[in-house]
Amino acid sequence: MGAEHLYDVEDPRVRSLNSSPEPSDAAYVLYWTHMNRRVESNHALVHAVEVANQRKLPLLVYEGLTCTYPFANDRLHTFILEGVTDTAASLKKIGAGYLFHLRAHRDDADDALYRAAKKAACVITDDYPSFIGREFLESVPCKIGIPFHAVDSSCVVPVSCFEKREYAAYTIRPKIKRLIPNYLHPVTLPKLTRKWEGALPGDHTEVTASNIPDLVKSCDIDHRVAPSISYTGGAKQAQKHLRHFLQQNLCRYARDRNEPSKHATSDLSPYLHFGHISALNVALSARAHADEHKLIADEFLEELIVRRELAFNYARFTKKQDSLSNLPEWVLKTLRAHAKDKRPVVYSKQQLENAETYDDLWNATQKELLLRGKIHGYYRMYWGKKIIEWSRTAQDALEAMVEFHDRYALDGRDPNTYTNILWCFGLHDRPWGERPIFGMVRYMSLEGMKRKTDVAAYIDEIASLEKTGKDPFRLQ
Repeated sequence: MGAEHLYDVEDPRVRSLNSSPEPSDAAYVLYWTHMNRRVESNHALVHAVEVANQRKLPLLVYEGLTCTYPFANDRLHTFILEGVTDTAASLKKIGAGYLFHLRAHRDDADDALYRAAKKAACVITDDYPSFIGREFLESVPCKIGIPFHAVDSSCVVPVSCFEKREYAAYTIRPKIKRLIPNYLHPVTLPKLTRKWEGALPGDHTEVTASNIPDLVKSCDIDHRVAPSISYTGGAKQAQKHLRHFLQQNLCRYARDRNEPSKHATSDLSPYLHFGHISALNVALSARAHADEHKLIADEFLEELIVRRELAFNYARFTKKQDSLSNLPEWVLKTLRAHAKDKRPVVYSKQQLENAETYDDLWNATQKELLLRGKIHGYYRMYWGKKIIEWSRTAQDALEAMVEFHDRYALDGRDPNTYTNILWCFGLHDRPWGERPIFGMVRYMSLEGMKRKTDVAAYIDEIASLEKTGKDPFRLQ
């Protein structure tokens, strides 16, 4: 009998990644959370509780934060640590143990997960197709020695429902609409039949709101990238952003979402990326609020579900996600044809990173990334298009965009990151009129931005952020 038949699972969400036998003397079931850092609407946690109850064992949740992930810095560390207190409180309420381990120094042992797994019946973790989440799923199962399950709790419709890579929103949309009635419903967390008692195994790091700065300072990471001036991590903050969006912005989202100075978007992308809130929770809340107040949430749900899950589909079926080789053939052909076109100006990566261009709007978008850790989605398209125009090669442009997101963006290192960046090169888009540098890839101009948005208001807003170091739109 294969390992995938050991437990009663919801097949589209759960993958068994090894065939190791279950030990007979296990002390608990281990849920390793590395992308879905929450209790609410977490299918992986639900599965872990179900397995623990079947085995009449308590549940231990393990979360680790290491200093060695690419571009580890104060901003990313702080945002993750800010979520730990929420997770700890929520897990305590349901009776699960919570082991949080902070690996502060590169010469510290890197085996906390394996030590925790020694007494576990099985390991259940988050199924995530990008960044180090993907690396974990490829390297850990064969080493763990016990059954290892990965559960998709990032998408409303499980990624495994699609058998191949979809090439545009128009191809995945009808499939999602057909499947979504099966999945757009609340997730009920079963009650743990055995509560966690006693000491935690391994090295537990106690995290409080007051000791986070000292914990961050103690880590061997890049201390030059300061925490975001706009976003605080954690499930409570995520819910606060969701409530604000529903009460203030959903009614005007369709009209104002592409006007950055209007602040009509949800600002949930950092929380979705780090798993402090689920897309399912957001979708259900938006639909319920729209129904209650006779609003239309279609445009928001299109972005949240169709566009976002198109990105996850891309990530699942693409080995190297930040590669130009994944672009459609028409894009590769037109970029090759215009590779030697003269650029109006060529900026170095350092000049771009420091927002040192002649374009005040572009400089403002880069400064928003540096300060807030996020660029408004509409202006991010313009941001990327100009980097293509100002780089010697398309590859240089791609590397700059990916590196800036990896280092500064709270919603970076995500399937959406890679598809949004590659969209600037023509991914999930169609051919347009021929022009220098871009060929048939869509072009965006400053004049167009001025016609469609209030560029001056946005530039003034970012200038104020830079001057004061405070964001008046930060939710307290």
